[in-house]
Amino acid sequence: MKVFKLMNKIELYADGLNLEEFGKDYGIQIDGYTFNPSIFKKNGAKDYLEYSRKIVEKSGNKPLSLEVFADETSEMIKQAKILNSLSKNIYVKIPITFTNGKYTTEVLKELIKLNVKLNITAIFTFDQIKKIKPIVEKTESILSVFAGRIFDCGEDANKIMKDMCKYVNDNSKCKVLWASPRMAYDYINAINCGAKIITMQLSQIKKLKMFKKDLKEHSLETVKQFFQDAKESGYKL
Repeated sequence: MKVFKLMNKIELYADGLNLEEFGKDYGIQIDGYTFNPSIFKKNGAKDYLEYSRKIVEKSGNKPLSLEVFADETSEMIKQAKILNSLSKNIYVKIPITFTNGKYTTEVLKELIKLNVKLNITAIFTFDQIKKIKPIVEKTESILSVFAGRIFDCGEDANKIMKDMCKYVNDNSKCKVLWASPRMAYDYINAINCGAKIITMQLSQIKKLKMFKKDLKEHSLETVKQFFQDAKESGYKL
């Protein structure tokens, strides 16, 4: 299958693939992968470490983000070391705070000393970015901002993301990742805001091939679909 050409202005990661979805040709270049404990649960993983190993095997040499699930400093560092040992391509995902709301800064500092590549996740506010940038700015850490969930709260995620990206991209090696997209067009939104990475579910990635599709043609296809579905259902009025 010919690879669909997208704008080479942002890295595209696949979020939450199940094991059977790896290695297939979707016609679009996928640059990396992201996971979290909720995705593991959804995918039916019973053993966290064993499932992580299977993902590592499937992901090849591409960047792979796997997340800790501890809620205490020493245990979080322990889990991060275990995940980091699985592959040189792993970015260990550390939540921006513990469940009590306190920042995980001590965890970040210790893991940076150990040269663990980091993906700081569940970022929602500019204050959170300001808190951690001085700690991670000299590293190639990923900062995952949940833009879609920000939109869900009735806030303008585009404006927030633009401010965050400008702040991070100035004098920093870190990359802002647009997380939890709500539609295929968030690929464009992420580029316009200055994000370096976007992670998308497979269903959204497949829709990227519709970019530049003729709208009149798409309208006709939609009308035909409605007509065919009604016909096959045998509806009568």
